[in-house]
Amino acid sequence: MALDLTADVVTLTEQLVNFESVSRHEQGIADAVEAGLADLAHLTVTRIGNSLVARTELGRGQRVVIAGHLDTVPLNDNLPARNDGTLLHGLGSCDMKGGVAVGLKLAAELTEPSRDVTYVFYEGEEIASEFNGLRIIAEQQPDLIACDFAILMEPSNAGVEAGCQGTLRVEVTSRGERAHSARSWRGVNAIHGVADLLNRLAAYEARTPVIDGLEYHEGLNAVLITGGVATNVIPDECVVTVNYRFAPDRTEAEALAFVTDFFAGYEIAVTDSAPGARPGLDRPAAKAFVEAVGGEVNPKFGWTDVARFTALGIPAVNYGPGDPTLAHKQEEYVPLEEIRHCERALRAWLGA
Repeated sequence: MALDLTADVVTLTEQLVNFESVSRHEQGIADAVEAGLADLAHLTVTRIGNSLVARTELGRGQRVVIAGHLDTVPLNDNLPARNDGTLLHGLGSCDMKGGVAVGLKLAAELTEPSRDVTYVFYEGEEIASEFNGLRIIAEQQPDLIACDFAILMEPSNAGVEAGCQGTLRVEVTSRGERAHSARSWRGVNAIHGVADLLNRLAAYEARTPVIDGLEYHEGLNAVLITGGVATNVIPDECVVTVNYRFAPDRTEAEALAFVTDFFAGYEIAVTDSAPGARPGLDRPAAKAFVEAVGGEVNPKFGWTDVARFTALGIPAVNYGPGDPTLAHKQEEYVPLEEIRHCERALRAWLGA
């Protein structure tokens, strides 16, 4: 399979969706993106793993990054792509191959943008941070993504979503004592022991802090549960994995302190943690971008690599086609007009 960067942006999105690229299996799509960019004389292309960085070197006074991840969550009977004339359906269509298609079209066709542009198409965003291609680039060759402003083409209904939530995953463990299930009173059932933990989660009331005029909504949820030895054994261990999505007014340390207190009496082990990012709309570059593309600004519910750019001191926003509430759903789709709208808006902004 190959990508045709001369095709219209909707057709290009469909081509990208039809590349199966579940996290850790991005080589095929990365090869196709590299092949499509390789012959573009106005770009310098660098590959790191299954991530691609393509840069203009025009000596402009400002440099921006336009970035999107190539990977998707696992398949759910939602390939190949299906275009009904209004919506493009299929795995990754919303999250976020519509945004990647916009970036690729701009990379291919804007040979003389008003700002220097670094296009980043990277692997491993949907899984643990250790696999994140943008993190790897930032650590191995930080100069490649140095810029004045960054745009993550995450789905945002073709409008700006500012900042992002932090994310913390912990394993909460209930201990017991094994026994034969025919003599259960001789043991302590660890699975029964998580009843109180689950009741605490069911009674949890989410914080909804307002930050820079935007209301964020936190979430604390059990996402996995494991326990049991055999069907005739009282289990001595049960582990509940909990994901805390915290507003960007809390640090990672504050988020962990909250979770530790919330699950007092249980063993807790952190398995993944990433900071959020405040909206940062007071930064001149972000303010100018919002004014240029227009529309209402909303908070980003979920973690994105906006947080990674923020940690590097780079102002960044989320801006891409697709409804983020459809991300990771079987019925995932992206409106065709939103893909076209984002392409037009960014083309006008970069061409000004």
